[in-house]
Amino acid sequence: MAGGEGTAATTLEYTPTWVVAAVCTVIVAISLAVERILHYAGKYLKNKNQKPLFEALLKIKEELMLLGFISLLLTVFQERINTICIPKHLSNHWLPCKKQSTETSSTTHFQRTSTFFSAFLNGSGTGRRLLAEASSTPSYCDKKGKVPLLSTTALHHLHIFIFVLAVVHVTFCALTILFGGAKIRQWRQWEDSILKKEYNPEEVLKTKFTNVQDHAFIRGRFLGIGKISALLGWLHSFFKQLYGSVTKSDYTTLRLGFIMTHCRGNPNFNFHKYMIRALEADFKKVVGISWYLWLFVVVFLLLNVYGWHAYFWIAFIPFILLLAVGTKLEHVITQLAHEVAEKHGAIQGDLVVKPSDDHFWFHRPQIILILIHVILFQNSFELAIFFWIWVQYGFDSCIMGQVGFIIPRLVIGVFVQFLCSYSTLPLYAIVTQMGSSFKRAIFEEYIQEGLIGWAQKARKNKDLRKAGNEASPAAVQLANVGEKESAMEEGNAEEIKGAK
Repeated sequence: MAGGEGTAATTLEYTPTWVVAAVCTVIVAISLAVERILHYAGKYLKNKNQKPLFEALLKIKEELMLLGFISLLLTVFQERINTICIPKHLSNHWLPCKKQSTETSSTTHFQRTSTFFSAFLNGSGTGRRLLAEASSTPSYCDKKGKVPLLSTTALHHLHIFIFVLAVVHVTFCALTILFGGAKIRQWRQWEDSILKKEYNPEEVLKTKFTNVQDHAFIRGRFLGIGKISALLGWLHSFFKQLYGSVTKSDYTTLRLGFIMTHCRGNPNFNFHKYMIRALEADFKKVVGISWYLWLFVVVFLLLNVYGWHAYFWIAFIPFILLLAVGTKLEHVITQLAHEVAEKHGAIQGDLVVKPSDDHFWFHRPQIILILIHVILFQNSFELAIFFWIWVQYGFDSCIMGQVGFIIPRLVIGVFVQFLCSYSTLPLYAIVTQMGSSFKRAIFEEYIQEGLIGWAQKARKNKDLRKAGNEASPAAVQLANVGEKESAMEEGNAEEIKGAK
């Protein structure tokens, strides 16, 4: 312990062995139980040929491993952090709560924070904390007339917050995919009705004429809206995401456009299955916490200053981003309708739209997935920090903020979660297929593996051929040298024979 003064915490030297054994048994049992659950969940997904979901489960394991490493760092370096001292005046700026007094308020706040997490994790009321006892550390900095950089109690609370944030993010992502997937699966009846008709787009193009202005897709996306003003088109797209974001005519038209562009030779292609596979493949990207998301966490924690109400304003970031993404996805469908309606009055065959990356921001449909990732994480951050403060410090804590700021945050968080699940995610699943290229989920799993193996083998053969071509000039040169040497030997033999 730093400083070596004050009442020392009980070490393992004076802890009953049965206590150590019992605690280790419980911790190991819980860890093994979680590991077995994840193992059998992965085994189940593999048996069901759900490789994308299995890879998402592996991503969750990676996040758990990262959390474990963070916990290890906090535990190992807690003593070092507590012995880092800073001047007292620096600790009085950028505070989440306004300081009322010195020792009295600090003691009162310390006692009040011994709530559910502390009671559950510590198990006693003797002032011990999860990471270590902090009784001797303040005296170390007090000797220098300074204060510790981060107290053991604050370090313990930060430890819990990181864990809560990761768990809430993974849980909310899973719920979003679950409810969004349920919405997408409702479209299966549209796919089945099309396949039952033994739909053949090439035959229809030869025998059928369609009045473009009377088509349900054009009536809903073009006539009267967007034809007069581009602003009206954007407003229609904005409100369209809030109700009936995808209709049957939208699904049928976008499906046909995809098939005619990317798999014209297979008119009975199951577009719905492809969307589900693509969504499951994207899930593993959404469930993780990337480095830039951890950077957001650091910035948000920095801005949580008393009087700024930072968490209230931060709640609007995922809200605004979600509405912007939903509006853009709806507007892509509107643009596809405009392209057809402005060029044709009547067409032979069925209405076919032309997918293109030009309709997306920066010509990259992948940006939408990144934005959805940011939206889900920031919304998870908002709700995670609310529940963490509520349980750790209490609802009346100054760090929680005023009720007038809390209620809107909760309403916005619930609205973002609901709209993303039932509108934005299904929109993403179908509209991002309207890019210039298709995803590898278009192939069944066994075909993907075969293609990957074939590509690796072809690349290996190409490298071997390249190496052989580079080696061939040297081989020719060696052959020429060998021929010259043989000729010289023959000439020398003749000279010797003539001398004899």
